[in-house]
Amino acid sequence: MADKPRIIKKYPNRRLYDTAISTYITLDDVRRLIIDGEAIQVLDVRSGEDLTRQVLLQIISEHEQTGQPMLSEQVLSQIIRFYGDSMQGFMSNYLEKSMEMFIDQQQQIRSQMSGLMEQAPWNLMNQLTERNMAMWKDFQNSMMGSLRSPLSSEKDKKSKD
Repeated sequence: MADKPRIIKKYPNRRLYDTAISTYITLDDVRRLIIDGEAIQVLDVRSGEDLTRQVLLQIISEHEQTGQPMLSEQVLSQIIRFYGDSMQGFMSNYLEKSMEMFIDQQQQIRSQMSGLMEQAPWNLMNQLTERNMAMWKDFQNSMMGSLRSPLSSEKDKKSKD
């Protein structure tokens, strides 16, 4: 993530203006910035009030309404129950740390999987090829050995006669 957040100005007509690229953007564009790891800050153009949380919640809300939701009704109900509770601050930290840990584990799994996918097919192919070559040589040797045995026994019989 960047040190300084990217400033997005929100106008009264609900339009969002990205000051970094000097153009209007959509909520989906903001979502894409976040996915790309960009730190953002959304400011009300008139008051200067920080609207980042509201915009992020709006993005989550829109995605929860369409497609496959990430937050079940049970999870949402449990989160609502924590508002005003003495554990509210603890819950926020807990969720944040849980997400960080989940992301770390996800990155580890992805890196291990990509390592397997990059190396395993070639290593596996090399091992199979070497094993097949060894089996082929054994097969050839056994075939040659079985062909030699009758021939050499016939030669031995002729030489004895």
